[in-house]
Amino acid sequence: MNGPELLHQHIDRLKSSMGACFPGERAIFRGHDLHVELKNMDWIELYVFGITGRRFTEKQLSLLHAIWVCTSYPDARIWNNRVAALAGSSRSTGALGIAAALAVSEASIYGGGIYIPSINFLKRTLKALNKGVELVDCVRDELKKHRSIAGYGRPLVSGDERIVPIMSLARSLGLGDGPHVQLAFEVDELLAARRWRLRINYGAIAAALCADLGLSPYEYYLFVFPAFLAGMPPCYIESSERPEGTLFPLSCDHILYEGPPKRSWKSGKSG
Repeated sequence: MNGPELLHQHIDRLKSSMGACFPGERAIFRGHDLHVELKNMDWIELYVFGITGRRFTEKQLSLLHAIWVCTSYPDARIWNNRVAALAGSSRSTGALGIAAALAVSEASIYGGGIYIPSINFLKRTLKALNKGVELVDCVRDELKKHRSIAGYGRPLVSGDERIVPIMSLARSLGLGDGPHVQLAFEVDELLAARRWRLRINYGAIAAALCADLGLSPYEYYLFVFPAFLAGMPPCYIESSERPEGTLFPLSCDHILYEGPPKRSWKSGKSG
């Protein structure tokens, strides 16, 4: 059914199993009174509860916190932070600048565009291995289809400084040796042994850790996309405190121009 018939079913009502606000009375969040039952929740605990409808242990929440913390860099040279910084330099508002920075965080090659493909690859591969498929065949098929593997490879450098601290914490919490994490490192070892020039990066580790916590691909995507957020306001603030328009100015001397040579312009006015 579609068209007017479908729209008619939704006239004058909003059906929701997630919650509702009753102004002056209460607010319901996934069936719980937000201001009574959930008021003492940690913010990220509430956030993942809203996404998954599940409660997580204190150790699991500590790991989820760290996944965000370990990749919050206040460096305006990073592609998404640059948007927030440029907003400050142009005197736009913080909300607009940071919202735009989050939007471009979904870059398909080196940003959030790999979130779902990376966790899908690990989940799909683990299922295949449990059915007796060889890991090398899974990796070779993935490379044949996509010419890359989400969560492996990194621009500029092959190493990833975030892996050691997040894995150290995960193991201290007893959450660093799940099947998806083990698989992520096995893929890395295979890629290195076969000289495929792809090494594991933070995307694969974050996906593996969250997969072992039971997050679905879409739940993982919704959880992890604000991971860069904490580094954005500092970039916005610093550039807004500098003279307007002075962030990353580009000298004409740095432009390789191959068009027509310099020309003299004459005024179109006569006499």
